[in-house]
Amino acid sequence: MSGRKAPGKARAGARTRLTALAPGARFPTGLRVGPLRDGAFRGRLHDARTAVSVGRLAGCALVTCFVTGLVSHYLQQPPGWAVDALPSRPVWGYRVTQGLHVACGIAAIPLVLAKLWTVYPRLFAWPPLRSVAHALERLSIAVLVAVTLLQLATGLLNTAQWYPWPWNFRPAHWALAWVMVGALALHIAVKAPVIAAHWGRRSPGTLRLPAADGPDRRAFLATVGAAVGAVTLTTAGQSFTPLKDLDVLAPRHPDHGPQHLPVNRTAAAAGISPARLAGYRLSVRGPRPYELSLEQLRALPQHSVVLPVACVEGWSENAHWSGVRIRDLLDHAGAPRGATLRVVSLQKGGAYSVMEMGAHYARDPLTLLALRLNGAPLSLDHGFPARIIAPNRPGVLQTKWVATLEVLT
Repeated sequence: MSGRKAPGKARAGARTRLTALAPGARFPTGLRVGPLRDGAFRGRLHDARTAVSVGRLAGCALVTCFVTGLVSHYLQQPPGWAVDALPSRPVWGYRVTQGLHVACGIAAIPLVLAKLWTVYPRLFAWPPLRSVAHALERLSIAVLVAVTLLQLATGLLNTAQWYPWPWNFRPAHWALAWVMVGALALHIAVKAPVIAAHWGRRSPGTLRLPAADGPDRRAFLATVGAAVGAVTLTTAGQSFTPLKDLDVLAPRHPDHGPQHLPVNRTAAAAGISPARLAGYRLSVRGPRPYELSLEQLRALPQHSVVLPVACVEGWSENAHWSGVRIRDLLDHAGAPRGATLRVVSLQKGGAYSVMEMGAHYARDPLTLLALRLNGAPLSLDHGFPARIIAPNRPGVLQTKWVATLEVLT
């Protein structure tokens, strides 16, 4: 009998537990263990001032990614009304915006992780849902965190051209970007009073916590800054060539590849072989259609330009190109001045085997049907016998192995 509780005491204990867990009652302190207990998280690194300091940097990186991503999307796949309106200047425009897009995306990874570390104790706040408004706020935060982490992770894998998922990356990345920026805007609106109270070092709402509560905030922010600097310095060289000697973590080096220029899709991957190119002739379709052999193309007036190839994965590099101006080929075909050009490649399949070029690009004096790269004939991987090179264009639109130029009126 000594190991059994008296019936009266057992019933009283059950009533205590039921009363404590009844709706609206306080969760018993004795049952709140681990991260749910009062005072489970302490230290100045989890205070609002630190969260705001890291959060504003992470927010700037994400907004920059979103804006430059818009530029990349509309240059890669412009709506019909914009095809003839997109500018061909500055010649380095896409190189800068896409390099910034990828660099900010990589820099955002340690910033977002640091931001999450400063606020994660609040995930265990009790009660988890205090009202309908509080439930909606937490739901918006869950969406923001999930979408941001997925966006950054898949974007990083895209720079290495590794796609271990069943969906198409580009439309998914585009859709997630809008969800992410919408959730971020909502989060900023909800947290605006807290952000304003802790924005500056001497803001009225800033709490002055004792230094003994944990590692110094400045040391933490310096560590985060060092992490951002490290990943930036070791990856940005793939597009910002003064840093190319430090380019040890990026999947591409701007000087590595055939003819000292990287390639994303090889001739073998595109189904191009020397046998397929035998008897090559360029077909130009317009009011006065004609065809040219490679020898005839080489006999036309040749022009030289220095233009970058800038790829969506973030790498870019300047190169010397020579060939025939596209506008000269169009004039010979009797193309109207404002005509759009359709370019068809010999490659088998692929999302960009057919490409349209607006009049600003087609008529630009720097836009070439290139036959030579860095002083030598194009290699097979770089588009032999002829490829497009144009200013301020994504690399996927610099079509290789060109078979047909078609004037669209």
